[in-house]
Amino acid sequence: MAEALPDESGETQEVVARPPPFERKEAPVTQWAEPAKYDYEALNAGTTGEWDGNARVYEFDEDEGDVGPEHEELEVMLFGKREDRDPSGIDFSKIAQIDVLQEGLTRIEPIRTFDTAGLHPVMLKNVELCGYKTPTPIQKYCIPAIKMGHDIIAIAQTGSGKTAAYLIPILNYLMGKAKKLAAHRPNPADVKVNAYTPVRAEPLVVIVCPARELAIQIFNEARKFCYRTMLRPCVVYGGGPMRDQINNLQRGCDVLIASPGRLIDMMERPDILTLRRVKYMVIDEADEMLHADWEEEFNKILSGGEQEEGNIKYMLFSATFPVAVRKLAKTHLAESHVRIRVGRIGSTHQNIKQDIVWVDPHMKKRALLDLLWSVEQPGRTIIFTNYKRMCDELDDYLFHNDMPCTSMHADRTQREREDSMRAFRSGKTPLLITTGVSARGIDVRNVKHVINYNLPSIDHGGIEEYTHRIAGRTGRIGHKGLATSFYSESDEPLGPLLTLTLLETKQEIPDFLEQYRPEGEAAEKLKFEPDSDEYEEEVVNGGDTGGGADDWGNTDSKPAETGGDGWGGGNNASW
Repeated sequence: MAEALPDESGETQEVVARPPPFERKEAPVTQWAEPAKYDYEALNAGTTGEWDGNARVYEFDEDEGDVGPEHEELEVMLFGKREDRDPSGIDFSKIAQIDVLQEGLTRIEPIRTFDTAGLHPVMLKNVELCGYKTPTPIQKYCIPAIKMGHDIIAIAQTGSGKTAAYLIPILNYLMGKAKKLAAHRPNPADVKVNAYTPVRAEPLVVIVCPARELAIQIFNEARKFCYRTMLRPCVVYGGGPMRDQINNLQRGCDVLIASPGRLIDMMERPDILTLRRVKYMVIDEADEMLHADWEEEFNKILSGGEQEEGNIKYMLFSATFPVAVRKLAKTHLAESHVRIRVGRIGSTHQNIKQDIVWVDPHMKKRALLDLLWSVEQPGRTIIFTNYKRMCDELDDYLFHNDMPCTSMHADRTQREREDSMRAFRSGKTPLLITTGVSARGIDVRNVKHVINYNLPSIDHGGIEEYTHRIAGRTGRIGHKGLATSFYSESDEPLGPLLTLTLLETKQEIPDFLEQYRPEGEAAEKLKFEPDSDEYEEEVVNGGDTGGGADDWGNTDSKPAETGGDGWGGGNNASW
């Protein structure tokens, strides 16, 4: 029976009633945490909460040597209690199946284990403390490539372990040379009693990324890998406290993580920051930043204004390979750079069980509550919606149904966003409702469930956004996860690609998506339509991609002969 009902946008449309997708519950099957009230006024007045950029980092007197002693209290803060750490490490068995293709003038021999990567014992210990036992595909190639001194372009999706892929080798190289290369900094003992002269920050490493949450995430990873080294990390990002960020820089900075706008601001204060000592420049999620009109700003950041040409190693990490990224690379990277492509995370990421459920729009809130109430083992859950207003509405709805939730979107203040993330990470509020602002940049261990309350529209991210939401949030770097997506008639444009994704990862196809199942030869070899910008035939230098040239128009680079398609056939690539 059809009836006219308002949809989420407020417009009235005729819908066909379907049976409820989940069993109706009157109460949760298992007790979740108690809901926590949120005092926005106190938080934004600065009477509660902390800034993530002020998180504690390892510091010691530079006269003590190349590495510092263990610090038990800080070690627990960074890595967790010893008894809570998983001695078996993270399961990479599924991710290890992802195809890798390397291109360039030099062959990179991938590492097999961290033990054979030539790491300093302290760095190797930090890797172990982080829970890494086996390198991911991108780490297997990036660590030796960076160690060999190459510029790098790495194409890999969120959740592939790329942050560690560049932090480990860069910091490992610098830690033995910190005294020679790093600028003078105040003694931490003098800083504690406020008896020091502020210095100008002269970082050796600059990492630029598009999202505030991603900047904080990279900073937290840098805090771990800088543990017991002589390298001091700092982070600057928009929305955060300018005074605190300047104070942190003036205590010395060797590794600077920054969002582009705030970095430009700091660069225009030469008494606060100079890039004259930079040895490594990393652009993370380059494709996201180059969607905007950042060309002038990026040229300023990448040139630095003060370095001698050839003294900086450049590294671009990107989920896709659009023309804008190619132009950036062609302008700034050395001709001998190495290109590493890690195949689609979705193509072999079977650690995530994907359930697509038909839900009538007017039943979504109740369906969400029934789904959460049916969970037998509550755990960290991210709920994605496409609208900021709906994000607030769901937060209010779940809270008044006694669920421990918090929410985050672009209209929230930075202090509110950071407080929400801290509450989510700690498990105080294990339900996080958010918009696409969190599709990249959230790396929280043990996210058990991702719920797409709204699937991304085909015009705003489409299947790529879907992949980022699930493969980038749950089932990260070897963990297992569950993704549940609410599907309705408005999602039909996404249906064909969604079906291919489910087939590709060996998931169950629901009845309403069977119409999109390919047949015959198409079913045997699934084909995703490439991003027209990423694969367009016109290359940067005006050459033709035909005739054996690669997608840069070069004919002298040797792709690994993996026996597969354009993405290679596996990690054991040979020439």
